[in-house]
Amino acid sequence: MISSNPQLIQFPRIGNIMQGYISVAENDTLPFEVKRVYWTYHTPGTIHRGGHAHHELVQILVAVAGTILVETEIPGGIKEKFTLDTPEVGLLMPIYCWHIMQYSHNAVQMCIANMAYKESDYIRDYEVFKQLK
Repeated sequence: MISSNPQLIQFPRIGNIMQGYISVAENDTLPFEVKRVYWTYHTPGTIHRGGHAHHELVQILVAVAGTILVETEIPGGIKEKFTLDTPEVGLLMPIYCWHIMQYSHNAVQMCIANMAYKESDYIRDYEVFKQLK
């Protein structure tokens, strides 16, 4: 069962400092079946992305490179801030989680999602989001 609060999750870190590391996300180790993976990059540090929530989409955000600051809010006004800056940690974003992200100039964000893109799943109006209970 997926929590209604955003939470950090640890991926396995295999390897060593001399040879490097690999982290793995597989369907049997994730809290949902993966239906979509996408990544964002070359986002200027002055730009904020996100600014929405989802009705059905659950996703895990991973800073594959660089640093990503994520501000979240769930219904009821509970706000949290997360710093993603290592590729073996992801931020599990449940449904109805408003989020805003800001990237370092070299950041690459990978998103692992439980469903394919569906525009009707997005809540893009913050006032509508705030009315959710």
